[in-house]
Amino acid sequence: MAFKEASRYIIGQVRLWIMFLSILHFAHGQMRYSIPEEMVKGSVIGNLAADLGIDVKRLKSGRARIVAGDSSRYVELNTDKGILVVNERIDRETVCNQRSPCSFNTEIILENPIELYRIIIEIMDINDHAPAFPKDEINIEISESALPGARFLLDSAYDPDVGINTIRSYSLNPTDNFVLKQVAQPDGMIYIEMMLQSPVDREKQEDLSLTLTAIDGGHPPRSGVMTINVKVLDANDNAPVFTKKLYRAEVVENSPSGTLVTTVSADDSDKGVNGQVIYAFIHMSEKESGVFEIDEKSGSIFVRGSIDFEQDQIYELNVEARDQGGLTDSCAVIIDIIDVNDNIPIITLTSFTNPVSEDASLGNTIAVINVKDIDSGENGQVNCFLSDASTFAIKSSIRNYFTVQTIMMLNRESESEYNVTITARDNGVPTLSSNKTLYIRVSDVNDNAPVFEKRFYDVHLVENNTPGVSIFTVKANDADCCQNARVSYLLEDSEVNGVSASSLVSVNAESGVIHAVHSFDYEKLKEFQIKIRAQDAGSPPLSGNATVRMIIQDQNDNAPQILYPVQTGGSSVAEMVPRSADVGYLVTKVVAVDVDSGQNAWLSYKLQKATDRALFEVGSQNGEIRTIRPVSDKDAMKQRLTVIVEDNGQPSRSATVNVNVMVADSFPEVLSEFNDNTHDKDYNDNLTFYLVLALAVVSFLFILSLVVIISVKIYRWRQSRIFYQSNLPVIPYYPTLYSDAGGTGTLQHMHNYEVYMTTDSRKSDCKFVRPNSQNILIMDPKSAETMEFTGNKKSMFDGRDLVS
Repeated sequence: MAFKEASRYIIGQVRLWIMFLSILHFAHGQMRYSIPEEMVKGSVIGNLAADLGIDVKRLKSGRARIVAGDSSRYVELNTDKGILVVNERIDRETVCNQRSPCSFNTEIILENPIELYRIIIEIMDINDHAPAFPKDEINIEISESALPGARFLLDSAYDPDVGINTIRSYSLNPTDNFVLKQVAQPDGMIYIEMMLQSPVDREKQEDLSLTLTAIDGGHPPRSGVMTINVKVLDANDNAPVFTKKLYRAEVVENSPSGTLVTTVSADDSDKGVNGQVIYAFIHMSEKESGVFEIDEKSGSIFVRGSIDFEQDQIYELNVEARDQGGLTDSCAVIIDIIDVNDNIPIITLTSFTNPVSEDASLGNTIAVINVKDIDSGENGQVNCFLSDASTFAIKSSIRNYFTVQTIMMLNRESESEYNVTITARDNGVPTLSSNKTLYIRVSDVNDNAPVFEKRFYDVHLVENNTPGVSIFTVKANDADCCQNARVSYLLEDSEVNGVSASSLVSVNAESGVIHAVHSFDYEKLKEFQIKIRAQDAGSPPLSGNATVRMIIQDQNDNAPQILYPVQTGGSSVAEMVPRSADVGYLVTKVVAVDVDSGQNAWLSYKLQKATDRALFEVGSQNGEIRTIRPVSDKDAMKQRLTVIVEDNGQPSRSATVNVNVMVADSFPEVLSEFNDNTHDKDYNDNLTFYLVLALAVVSFLFILSLVVIISVKIYRWRQSRIFYQSNLPVIPYYPTLYSDAGGTGTLQHMHNYEVYMTTDSRKSDCKFVRPNSQNILIMDPKSAETMEFTGNKKSMFDGRDLVS
């Protein structure tokens, strides 16, 4: 049956793939269009339907659309006409910059079947940009003494168009004194220079105006112009002269940058540019160059950097005045520095004991510091203060020396380190101060025992664990540090159910990881307790304890056990069902238990196989086998049922039992049926002998069981009498195999009694025998005959004789 179902599934999958491949059709094509840039929106790019050979109706039915592309927003597909139109103004310079040729891609897709076409649109450049210079006007200065051949590099124009539409030539007008030189570079750029071809005369014409024109190669051509203003400078024939050869000034130290110190001045009798003087420092050291600066036009000297009286009390500077022609004059400037209180006290750590033991005595000296202030008088007198005056104090020793001492007992666990800031403040105006922070660490003394995170731990462990597996990790913290806080974990010697705790679990001394020594069985051991000691490495060592309760959790490792019907060897119990039985007739009940607990012991019953599935059913919860229709004469006499019992574990476990049912009104009918089915007459005598022998053995076992049960009942009765007379608490008896110590067994205690046939055997959960009403057949599949057991005596399975 499974093979047929698998075959049908494979055939169905093959059919689906054939249908899918017959529907799917994928086409791919490509089309290229060339259009000029700047086309207005709605302009037709091309008849896509005609060019690709696609019917316009196909575009509509296939829901043709543009799905992707580099610049798909620029185009739009008109499916009504099958044309591709411009959706947005296309600027070639925006899309491609200077790249040529310029194109972008887009894809058009059709469905049912799927067809994909790639459209390449090339954008042709038009001459829509004129050449443009970086500036509309530039100024050039030239001395009237300049010689012919002097060159002036000019900025080239820029045209974003490409190809023939870009810049082709330059022109200069007028060309009386200057001529234009053009140089083409390998990269395509044209560099232009203006060269002096005849001398200029300032007295004749002081200002010249030239026009530079750039022309592109478009049709019609576009051009851009730039005005060149040339100013003719006078020849320099007079040198500058300082008004003084020596200047003297004063400045306060620490003056801010930009403070004016003094101003030097030089006169030049030339006119115009030749009369303009530029001032600069000469022969200046690197140190001096960072302190002062001079305004090159006005000659004003300003403070630029930091001025420190303690480093330099006077500066001597040399200043040069230079005109545009290169003629110079020089003078000296002497600057005196005025002292102010600008030095903060300097704190030096002379001696420092760190770390400090937490049991240090009061008044213990921790640090010795030296404080210096290079200022004099009041500015050099210093006082010291501490930021933490509650734990430490600073005291003056000899001149400029101070000591830091403890004034309170230390405790590393409450404060492991201190950031003590020493402030040194002078008496100057304004007052200056400096700080130094001491990071004082407190060394540990072993005065704290390890403390577990919890005093009691509950650890849950699933049974059948792998030996050596990590179960749980305990953690103990020690408020001390370093070696004193190094904790080792030890398993206290104790007994669990008569065995040493070390034979069940082990503890890693370093990490506190608890390992299982062997695999645990929930059915044997449900929980136990161990004690773990955490001990530090201090001297002397300190320790703390914690209790760990190991709770074993059940695992579905036991299959259900069939209590009834009992099957041994090749024989099985047969139940008789009269042909007059009605619907719902109780044939028998399958009784099973599971020694697991919880949902692992919840059992369900199902009918797996049956000679006639339409005749019997099994209760899923109680295992009762009942008829689901009236028994007819056509039903076979021998019915074989296979019942499977499954638990609710993950994964579930199961057990099966075979139940033989004889549909007959009397035993002679059964015997007749077996006699009719005898294959060989020669074996009848032997079979009869075996049946008689089996009957004798069963009778003996029955009598022996009856004697044992009666003896047990008498013993229990006497024990209960002893308990009542001794005033001891009465402990009810539960069969060891079917009771659940945890209260989570398959059957409740009252049901376990029913299994052993209590009060009324007809209504019990396990009906082995119904005396005087039904018969039990022991069927041997190797024999053609059946042994019948009847009797007026109470059966060994009668519950009335088991439990009062």
